[in-house]
Amino acid sequence: MGDVMLDVDLSGEATRLSPDAPVPVVDVSAIRRRAGGAGLVARMLAQDGWPVTLVTVLGDDDAGNQLRTHLAGVRVVAGTSSYSSPVKTRIRAGSHPVVRFDQGCEKTPVPDVTPAMLRAVEKAAVVIVADYGRGLAANPQLRDLLARLAAEVPVIWDPHPSGPDPVPGVAVVTPNISEATKAAQAAAANVPASAEAVSQVLLERWRSQAVLVTKGEEGAVLLRQGDSSPSAVPAPRVEAGDPCGAGDRLAASLAVHLLAGRDLPEAAALAVHDAADFLAAGGVSALPDTDAEDTPAGKPRTSPAPGRRTTEPLLLARSVRESGGKVVATGGCFDLIHAGHIRSLAAARELGDCLIVCLNSDDSVRRLKGPQRPIIGQHDRAELLLAMECVDAVMIFDEDTPEAALDRLRPDIWVKGGDYKGSRLPEADLVESWGGRCLTVPFHPARSTTGLADALAKVS
Repeated sequence: MGDVMLDVDLSGEATRLSPDAPVPVVDVSAIRRRAGGAGLVARMLAQDGWPVTLVTVLGDDDAGNQLRTHLAGVRVVAGTSSYSSPVKTRIRAGSHPVVRFDQGCEKTPVPDVTPAMLRAVEKAAVVIVADYGRGLAANPQLRDLLARLAAEVPVIWDPHPSGPDPVPGVAVVTPNISEATKAAQAAAANVPASAEAVSQVLLERWRSQAVLVTKGEEGAVLLRQGDSSPSAVPAPRVEAGDPCGAGDRLAASLAVHLLAGRDLPEAAALAVHDAADFLAAGGVSALPDTDAEDTPAGKPRTSPAPGRRTTEPLLLARSVRESGGKVVATGGCFDLIHAGHIRSLAAARELGDCLIVCLNSDDSVRRLKGPQRPIIGQHDRAELLLAMECVDAVMIFDEDTPEAALDRLRPDIWVKGGDYKGSRLPEADLVESWGGRCLTVPFHPARSTTGLADALAKVS
């Protein structure tokens, strides 16, 4: 949820100076328009295949109508604004910004919210508040709702210097170093302009569970309640001419990783890397154009984007269920993948609309199989599984049995190999408790990881 604006990019080459003044002349070769602010966060998530709802207000003007077009693929629940839709126009020479023009970006009164907007926020499994200073984050009804939700679901708050403080209790607030310094120095005198110092001031002021202050190419610092000092979150070195959109990519990635069950330090480290990868790939200028004819506005995409294999199973399961599909899951060590595995996985995938593999972690395999196993590490095993067309996601679990993972995933169908035929599956009671079913697929004898490992040992 948050403020949306229309971003316009005028791009071209600057090879000469104007005869009227010592300023570059940009020969415009391309004009691109896209949804910015909270709209950019929502589009990033939708393009990655996640089911996302954007709660915002939209003006009834030409820019507002363009925004609706450029939000194709995102479910939008919007109130109306009587004010002009904000437009930010950037002039770029090559990959470098030259100047930006803002229209209709002045501060406006706090907008009203509709019951539909409140219901949409209340249903969310994770909330990103993308505040761009237009007042939506200051609405009292929304703030009361977010304060209640913060105890139940992750709330990520991306603040704005012109916006209100985050509501207490949110999972993490993500200011950049400039925003953080300004907010900290307004709260306390003589605060050193360092990420470590301002994060301590802001954590106390905002009463959030954590503050993640981003520092561009230097990464970020993370301070959580109870920590004695902030921890550094390094970023990989990338060549990037324009940092626009990096904060939005970071917030979107944090939401994905927290909803997948990762703890905040791991989620923050992954999100910082995701933001760096986003810039290295070209940033906002490399985002695909919106094709309104392919995906009608207001209808979320319910499967991962073409060419992208997701390892976020909880989001995938939710997406498939919301579209009326069936979630199929299976489990195992999959230490050395052989033909029997492939046939069983393909058969399991035919039973529903997605297949999620619950994969034993390395520690789990060692406890079950002995100190010589696994032969292949968990991340490589997951990558091999995801390379199969029939596998849509992998969920790594650390316990000896998959019950805890299943309880989070709650598949419609839990599948095991046919070697269980005639006996009740150990997970049957749990799966049936939410209305799921347990099924077996054909077992292929004479094909096993142990046999394959023995054969490899003879030739090594």
